[in-house]
Amino acid sequence: MHDPAARDAAEAAAAFSHPAVPPDTTAPYGPHPDQVIDFYAPRGEAHDTPLVVALHGGAWRERYDRAHLTPFVDFLTRRGFAVANVEYRRGGLLPKQGGTGPVAGRWPDTFDDVAAALDALPDLARTHLPTAGLRRTVITGHSAGGHLALWAASRHVLPPDSPWHTPTAAHLRGVVALAPIADFTTAVALEVCDGAVQQLLGGDGAFSARAAATDPAALLPTGVATTLVQGRDDIVVPQAVAEAYVDAAARAGETVGLTLLDGVGHFPLIDPAADACAVVAEEIAQLAY
Repeated sequence: MHDPAARDAAEAAAAFSHPAVPPDTTAPYGPHPDQVIDFYAPRGEAHDTPLVVALHGGAWRERYDRAHLTPFVDFLTRRGFAVANVEYRRGGLLPKQGGTGPVAGRWPDTFDDVAAALDALPDLARTHLPTAGLRRTVITGHSAGGHLALWAASRHVLPPDSPWHTPTAAHLRGVVALAPIADFTTAVALEVCDGAVQQLLGGDGAFSARAAATDPAALLPTGVATTLVQGRDDIVVPQAVAEAYVDAAARAGETVGLTLLDGVGHFPLIDPAADACAVVAEEIAQLAY
């Protein structure tokens, strides 16, 4: 298919065609309806299995919730992983879609939620995924969720007076970020997701100060093993965004893996029927084991 937009639409339709997969259990990490984590046990008998923390994408916008990631989550459980699928507060519709409120993320709620979910996760997982090996935890996320995965693994780099700061790095085997919005400067220059980064941070007036605490490329080095998986034909979050993050890591003295997939766009990375999804599972396994 030679038309990039048509191919992207077809890939999105394929990825979103799978029915949602219900969780084994759900637990709240806060009082808001979106402050929940769905838990999926690995299929078959398992003990001390790696735990994958999954953060969905959707440009931090309300219309995309964790349900669209559940076929990917189910794919991982069939590969032997335990999975925690995290929900978080998001913004609303674009003005051209009839939206009137925040259109990408909620400041600071989106970041408050991801931080709170990761802090609550070990105790919740011991209850809801007792066979999971917490020492083998890997965070993954797609698109905007890839940004949140990278950010969640870098909270120890934040200043001590930040409400999201942790005194030490999270106990992770690593991060596998899928077509992440990983470098805000590049994403803004390319107008990724119709200006979602600017909307997430509250507009130009607040951008610089807020980006310093939320742009993964500004929070390097992390000391956490990190791999990015990116389709070369992605027109939603182009390859240049991932490359900018990898370059920023190199300047900070850190090596970040970058797996580039030929003939792959944005959505096959989370489509269990696509070959790219198996590549993602293998990248997670390499860090988890």
